[in-house]
Amino acid sequence: MNFETISVSVDRRGVAALTLRRHAQHNALSGLMIRELTAVAGLLGEDRAVRLVVLTGEGESFCAGGDLNWMKEQIAATREERIVEARRLALMLKALRDLPKPLVARVNGQAYGGGVGLVSVCDAAIAAEGARFGLTETRLGLIPATISPYVAARIGPAAFLRLATSARLFDAATARGIGLLSRVVAPDSLDEAVEAEIAPYFVTSPEAVAATKALAHALASPIDEKVIEMTLTRLADTWETPEAVEGIAAFLEKRKAGWVPADTAR
Repeated sequence: MNFETISVSVDRRGVAALTLRRHAQHNALSGLMIRELTAVAGLLGEDRAVRLVVLTGEGESFCAGGDLNWMKEQIAATREERIVEARRLALMLKALRDLPKPLVARVNGQAYGGGVGLVSVCDAAIAAEGARFGLTETRLGLIPATISPYVAARIGPAAFLRLATSARLFDAATARGIGLLSRVVAPDSLDEAVEAEIAPYFVTSPEAVAATKALAHALASPIDEKVIEMTLTRLADTWETPEAVEGIAAFLEKRKAGWVPADTAR
């Protein structure tokens, strides 16, 4: 499997290591990365040699959210073009969530915005102490629409509401407390903890695991085309507001947005 923004290797046990490989950009989600993650989800799901998948990031970050250049492209895009791009992100997250194999996140560092979305679609997530998290879209005058069905399902409506509206950053212990993470360990114990997490899967029936994942999703609130379209419409509406224009401009110009009091840190 040859990709530009990700890498995949499968060991003799059938463990696929799926690594985000844009470390200079803190593994931020570009349009190409989104397309490659969607493609690899399909390939791994169909590969009978793959028993489970471990998702991680190269370097010091897990995934810092949306890529800056990708965001600039959205500024210049039409409403219809923005919806198309947002749908690609939504379908990528759904493809990973619906993967008929266990998906475990190895959270080696910061995860913001779309990075929190990636953690949320995993069946389990092990993070290193020191990892930081945030749903920071409202700082830009935007909303975490595309990732919202997965994040809210993972951490619950109350935690989602508090974190998404405040855009506050939170640590790994808090992420563990709200259910985003399964376990938090010292950085030098991260690989050992991931191995302990995946060990039980080797005695389970792959087909029964796939059926159980499908059952779990069927028991939860559906994340279907209707839900996805609703989030895309709300996101498109928000992109067209004056506050989104101001918030994104402030971010790109490295200044405070107009609604931030002068004595408040950016």
